[in-house]
Amino acid sequence: MKSRSFLLALLIIALASLVPVVFRGNDYVLNLFVVAGVYAIVVMGLGILLGFAGQLSLAQAAFFGIGAYTSAFLTTRVSWNFWEALPVAVLASALVALAVGYPSLRQLSGHYLALATIGFGIIAQLVLINWKAFSNGSDGITGIPAPAIGSYTFDSYGAYFYIVLAFVVLTAYITARLKATRVGRAMHAIRENEMAANAMGIDATKYKILAFVLAGAYAGLAGSLLAHSIKFISPDSYSFDQSVVFLVMLILGGSSSIGGAILGAVILTFLPEVLRPLKNSYIMVYGAAVIAMIIFMPQGLAGLFGVLKRRFARA
Repeated sequence: MKSRSFLLALLIIALASLVPVVFRGNDYVLNLFVVAGVYAIVVMGLGILLGFAGQLSLAQAAFFGIGAYTSAFLTTRVSWNFWEALPVAVLASALVALAVGYPSLRQLSGHYLALATIGFGIIAQLVLINWKAFSNGSDGITGIPAPAIGSYTFDSYGAYFYIVLAFVVLTAYITARLKATRVGRAMHAIRENEMAANAMGIDATKYKILAFVLAGAYAGLAGSLLAHSIKFISPDSYSFDQSVVFLVMLILGGSSSIGGAILGAVILTFLPEVLRPLKNSYIMVYGAAVIAMIIFMPQGLAGLFGVLKRRFARA
């Protein structure tokens, strides 16, 4: 079973690596694939928190923005390169997640935690709007440089796609390894029954905080990647609405499935563009389509694929 999963993963990576070849010269589509890959990283991080540990956060967009602004600030104001700024952006988002998660997760859970993270997300966006020395306010930061290795600059969407793909594969591998470890099993136990997990000697608070920090770190990584792709960021992109979109992507794909998180991000990145010809009606159709998918596939696309797989196995 493991060998088949490994071969399937290699096949998917190989097919994904052909995207810049198939869509060569079509920057619009290539940019959508880049954005989908970036969102997949954010959603995988949220999957660790919600799918593994059972904790709901609506602050992913805030950590996404912290990573983006940290990387943008360091490369445009301090003259660091992308490879120097990226780990600092991840660390900044993780540290802020620790500062938020440590007091919150010691006292709150369920919808109370969700409300607390909504509040933090709103505060974070207001800070980005008003802290002009750091964020340039509502005008945002422009001129964010593209990554480079030696003399080669990843200044095209086709080239940049491979950087994003590499990080999607890396984060998916880390997430899969985490799921199979003692830490992952402890998070799963907390999700199923926190009281029983505590009775078994699992420090639930510690593992919930760890999941929250990892979710923040993934979002910070994704924020840095997107900032250097679009080369311009503004606080409007990191609102509460964006956190809801990330949550819907995860639920649609399957909250505890790595492949489902990636698939949900890809589908909900492309779906608005597919529906764009409907003009003023597309938001209504988009919302109805998402609601229908969630109602008829409560376990997400990963659950649907699991059901189909079992039916074919019995046939």
